Amino acid sequence: MTDGETGRMFRLAYVPGVTPAKWVNVWTERMPDVPVALVAVPAAEAVGLLRNGGADAGFVRLPVDRDGLSVIPLYVETTVVMIPKNHAVAAADEVSIADLADDEVFHPLDDTIEWTVRPGLPAFTRPATTADAVELVAAGTGVLLVPLSLARLHHRGDLTYRPVPDAPQSQVALTWLTDATTDLVEDFIGIVRGRTVNSSRGRAPASPVQKPAQRQAQKPAQNGSGRRAVPAGRKKKGNRPR
Repeated sequence: MTDGETGRMFRLAYVPGVTPAKWVNVWTERMPDVPVALVAVPAAEAVGLLRNGGADAGFVRLPVDRDGLSVIPLYVETTVVMIPKNHAVAAADEVSIADLADDEVFHPLDDTIEWTVRPGLPAFTRPATTADAVELVAAGTGVLLVPLSLARLHHRGDLTYRPVPDAPQSQVALTWLTDATTDLVEDFIGIVRGRTVNSSRGRAPASPVQKPAQRQAQKPAQNGSGRRAVPAGRKKKGNRPR
């Protein structure tokens, strides 16, 4: 950590469905003097928050506008369809896009899935948020496709969900402003990448290395003829009498 960052708080943004606890726990163990401030942010606002200096780094859902950003893709989520428990496809283990051809499919404004062609029939409205769309699904007016973590986040007793293997998937990534790559950001990148505290990016002090001059001093001294000098405690042998 640089002197300018001593005592700072590391601000970490995350979008709905992402659980940063495992990385934050490692940070707390390694950097006990630098607390983490978690900033929950809607998916559509995450990059704007980073650009405005509201967070040092953030977990976002791709795709995003990468201009000026550094991005590390992390993992891909299964896409599921949220449906009422009495829906016809609830009896299946998984659902295809074709199975939803006759259903109205909600497309909330904060949708995190990049669609080439929207599945099903257009719904009568575009909800502002995924949470609003879940309420409409519960009312029986349509279905909703979301990443698995969002289906779990918005779980409720009158709904269920099924995987849709042929649907596009959502990818989660760590991102930050490239021009704001501080030592604290580098430390967090190391944690996310699984580096140990003793890795090349860690903050552990390096083991002392013997200097060349010290190693040279341990070598036996030599006289001008290139022969090794006789230790002081030993007498030089003379010619034996005959």
